[in-house]
Amino acid sequence: MNVIHRQHHISTEGVTTSETEEVRNHGLARALAVLRIAFGITFLWAFLDKTFALGFGTGAQFAEDGSRTGIDFMAQDAAWLNGGSPTEGFLTFGVPADNPLQGMFNSMAGQAWVDWLFMIGLLGIGVTLLLGVGMRIGTAAGALMYAFMYAAVLPLENNPVVDDHLVGVIVMAVLALGAAGTTWGLGHWWNRTDLVQKYPVLR
Repeated sequence: MNVIHRQHHISTEGVTTSETEEVRNHGLARALAVLRIAFGITFLWAFLDKTFALGFGTGAQFAEDGSRTGIDFMAQDAAWLNGGSPTEGFLTFGVPADNPLQGMFNSMAGQAWVDWLFMIGLLGIGVTLLLGVGMRIGTAAGALMYAFMYAAVLPLENNPVVDDHLVGVIVMAVLALGAAGTTWGLGHWWNRTDLVQKYPVLR
């Protein structure tokens, strides 16, 4: 087993501690960047699918046997731009009957202000994560959205505590604390702008 000593000592493979730590840090930064981009695509795609009914959850057409037959692009009363509500289905049918907040969530279903907040959130969080700018606000909004959805699906069906919404909350925290926007993103440039220097909350 190779032992890498502290400071500037050389290991048996001729790699310094600082070089090893740099490789490790680069690997972690790239992994966080990939995670950020993947979640950014998730949010942005959800916005596009619900806006235009692209057939991935919204606007999909199925045969009687349940097989997928096509896409009803801009479907009436499905696409957000064509009279559909992006929150009504989830808040009406996705909240379990024994959820203590079922009445509150059901009353919010289909409300215009809820739809607008939800869609603006999807778009803003998606763009923020993809570009790596405004990560503090973007990840906070993402964590809040996941937390609301987590509360809406309680009690959980397949696990007593953890589901993908709670994992999403954790991922948002990791991305914020890990400065994920500075690798493969515009974070370095954004953080040096006068606006962000004056208002650090925009980092």
